[in-house]
Amino acid sequence: MKTLKIEIPKGFEVASFYQESGEIKFRPTPVDVTDRIKTLDDVYADNGTSKEEFEQEYGFLPDHVKAYLQMEMIASSFNEGWEADWTDSSQRKYFQYFYMGEKSGSSGFRFSVCVYWAADSLVGSRLCFKSYELAEHTVNLFLEVYKRFHYKNQ
Repeated sequence: MKTLKIEIPKGFEVASFYQESGEIKFRPTPVDVTDRIKTLDDVYADNGTSKEEFEQEYGFLPDHVKAYLQMEMIASSFNEGWEADWTDSSQRKYFQYFYMGEKSGSSGFRFSVCVYWAADSLVGSRLCFKSYELAEHTVNLFLEVYKRFHYKNQ
């Protein structure tokens, strides 16, 4: 038996190996969404657009409305295709809450907590997350986007 050693390319893993033909197929190694998406530019790219295209399409809207659209894209990216099933009361759906205070200063706008809701939720389904960790992670990364949504003219 002959042996051939092949180094797996960086960022890939073996998808399949066919012993009869010796064919090896590779696939990209899955990358956690929290490692893949770090900036709003990453969110735009994940949603098939760019900052320039977003501004061209929505630049005329008030800033708090643009922030809502960005929040939708953030949730869509980090949920990776997951959508809240409002007919399933056992499915947890996470949403962020904020302390609303002065517009500036240490007592002002800041993250409070993530909570989960059942099928009778009072939150918008487009802004729910599939896990507490993702809801908390995204608000820590994009607090300014959430602030612009909650406070007009930020």
